[in-house]
Amino acid sequence: MSFDVANSPSLGPRQRSRLLEKLGPKVQTVASEERSQLRNKEVAIDRMRAKLAAALHIEKPRLKTRATKASKERRLDAKRRTSQIKARRQGRLDD
Repeated sequence: MSFDVANSPSLGPRQRSRLLEKLGPKVQTVASEERSQLRNKEVAIDRMRAKLAAALHIEKPRLKTRATKASKERRLDAKRRTSQIKARRQGRLDD
């Protein structure tokens, strides 16, 4: 099954440009797992639908968040433990 992205009348200009950028001018899917030709066509259509939907999906930009107080404490505790382990290796204890 193939879909001509460049000449499709059902796509808007933004959709067309996005699909051309991500998938190219022609999208193809193949299915030959089933014994029935009709079932293979249905599988190919489902794959095509999924491929087009994935290409048209726009990721939401990640919002910056602040580190929680607990996560800062865990990080500092881990650093303290690491520094103590290294200090013991050298034979000195600053505690």
